Amino acid sequence: MLRIVDTRTGHLVEIPSVRRHLLSICVHLPVGDAGIGLMDLRVLLVGDVLARTAELHGLQSRTFLTTPDLPPEQDEALGRAMSALGVHPPAVGVHHPQGTLCAAADVHVHAYGTAAQDTVGGVSVEVGRVGPESREGDVPDRAHLLAPGPLDAVAPEGTDPLAVRLLLLGHTYRTPVTVTGTALDEARRTLGDWRQQVADWAQEPSRPVPADVLRHAHDVLADDLGVPAVLDTLATVATRADVPAGARFETFAFLDRVLGLDLAREVGHQHRATP
Repeated sequence: MLRIVDTRTGHLVEIPSVRRHLLSICVHLPVGDAGIGLMDLRVLLVGDVLARTAELHGLQSRTFLTTPDLPPEQDEALGRAMSALGVHPPAVGVHHPQGTLCAAADVHVHAYGTAAQDTVGGVSVEVGRVGPESREGDVPDRAHLLAPGPLDAVAPEGTDPLAVRLLLLGHTYRTPVTVTGTALDEARRTLGDWRQQVADWAQEPSRPVPADVLRHAHDVLADDLGVPAVLDTLATVATRADVPAGARFETFAFLDRVLGLDLAREVGHQHRATP
């Protein structure tokens, strides 16, 4: 059973609301006059994690995406940013807000301060503000579309975009986030360390994910998308003396199905240490 807070009532509700095995998710992007920004990307990310969590819990999911009419260059920038952040593409392309496919979705994911105009039911999930460090003249909760894409507003050239994903996943989805250089550097280091550790653990015999870790991860994800708690769990497992290397590998690989951080990227790219 998955539960998430309905913004309209402030209460946890079960999704889907009826006993079936398909969760329909509609992601609503505001895309203001300034173009695609970090707020839009965070909304996409929350929808992506929700779909991944549903699938981890044995549900099928279908994600729809609505945006205003976008000029070709913004549409292309959106596609590039989704790919870079590891966001799975929508099930049936992109739709205009006045379309009907999203109207009866089980869950509507939308940005802080906006409303999903085409809904007739379902749960409303409001995503907290996000933006780069404020500079004179900046609007704090949006990063403007700068060529070649919105990630360039916060991620220096050469930065793995999945470090931005990790940084955002470290905060509850309703919590406002400011993307600072310090926070991004920390996320980048953590991502690099975890990938190297996963590559090292992969060389050892496989062991099952510890039952207590598996149970805790399922519970926190099912309770209002507790992704920060999952990240804390990984940090703990990485240093637990009672968890063999093979079990650490399987734990990181399993939970990466939700996190989408490509934690196994370095597997096979290193040499076994000489005893």
